[in-house]
Amino acid sequence: MRIGIVADTHSNIHALAVVLEDLDALGLDGVVCAGDIVGYGAHPNECCREVRRKVDHAIAGNHDRSAVTRDISRLNPYAAAVAIWTNDHIDESSAEFLSSLPTTLRVDFEGSVAAVFHGSDRDPNRYVYQEDVDEDMLTRCSCEMMILGHTHIPFAVRMEAGLVVNPGSVGQPRDGDARASCAVVNTRSSSCEIRRIVYDVEGASQSILDAGLPAALAHRLPIGR
Repeated sequence: MRIGIVADTHSNIHALAVVLEDLDALGLDGVVCAGDIVGYGAHPNECCREVRRKVDHAIAGNHDRSAVTRDISRLNPYAAAVAIWTNDHIDESSAEFLSSLPTTLRVDFEGSVAAVFHGSDRDPNRYVYQEDVDEDMLTRCSCEMMILGHTHIPFAVRMEAGLVVNPGSVGQPRDGDARASCAVVNTRSSSCEIRRIVYDVEGASQSILDAGLPAALAHRLPIGR
């Protein structure tokens, strides 16, 4: 099976729309979202609607939980301000959707089990980078593939036990590349393609400024940081 993977959209509908269009054109067997649909950006309701319509399996990230609960105790000042703004601006449908999402997920893709986490399998707020990956992660979770988000930096590590993938960030990349990031995995071959897609960065940045959100969040998009 060929599966699309997205994460960390962060209310950037400009990026999400083109990523989902790109994945849809590939004729995939499904799409998985590893959390943080909202936060940082100015279009939380639009992003929730698109994920509900076009993503088959999704979990909540730390920003999704904060947007619903208004618990900002573990967020930086920018993220905290946007979490409160998002809570004030999401509609009932979006709030119900975010509240319904699990924090972890196991999906069986024709006998290949994928475990989905936002941070790590032990802590949803922990950042797992490529150098942190080892086979024990897969063994511990009894899965052939682990899907992670949170870092906004894409990687794919293939080992004897299986594959660990972070698709990077759809809406706020942090690896110096401003293009939206996602991944496509072949579950039978345990292969992964990281895809980078051009989108209207200027429009996304301007929408953050127009919403009165912290300007730093708009200025970081064009530099991928």
